[in-house]
Amino acid sequence: MNTELTVHPALKQPELLAAPVAAALGGWAAQAAAEVEVAGIDADLADTAAFCAQYGVALADSANCVVIAAKRGSTTTYAACLVLATTRADVNGLVRRHLDARKASFAPMDAVLAATGMEFGGITPIGLPAEWQVLVDAAVAAHPRVVVGSGIRGSKLWLPGRLLAELPNAQVLPGLGTPLG
Repeated sequence: MNTELTVHPALKQPELLAAPVAAALGGWAAQAAAEVEVAGIDADLADTAAFCAQYGVALADSANCVVIAAKRGSTTTYAACLVLATTRADVNGLVRRHLDARKASFAPMDAVLAATGMEFGGITPIGLPAEWQVLVDAAVAAHPRVVVGSGIRGSKLWLPGRLLAELPNAQVLPGLGTPLG
């Protein structure tokens, strides 16, 4: 089924953004912020596969943001990984080595929600805590208009991938996303 989406300039629809996302976008240069659009969606369809199927968005045009907890000794570092929905983040290989961790795994969801002020199923790299690294797959960075979460389950953002690569603490990592299967 394909349901029509109506996109709006994101900053003109703050009710469709988590507070940290709205604050972060409000701090962007006007030209960059104007390139970010938002659309309300059924919150029950926030999962990428369900969203894409319902709204007719290709998985290759959608990106997933997963938060990783990297541990070395008693130190835990958090990082957000952004990969196309047609791939998965190479957590135990590239991410672990990049973060110089002995162990890397998906971060506990309760810790992520508490630290970000975002909702499960809506985590986005925009508006994350300043000390977190944002690792962006090269395919996401090169995408002309990718869909990501908005910080809440009831909407999605559309923006050029290059803006994600320009986020504070962002690093583009070729090969971050590995093919599913």
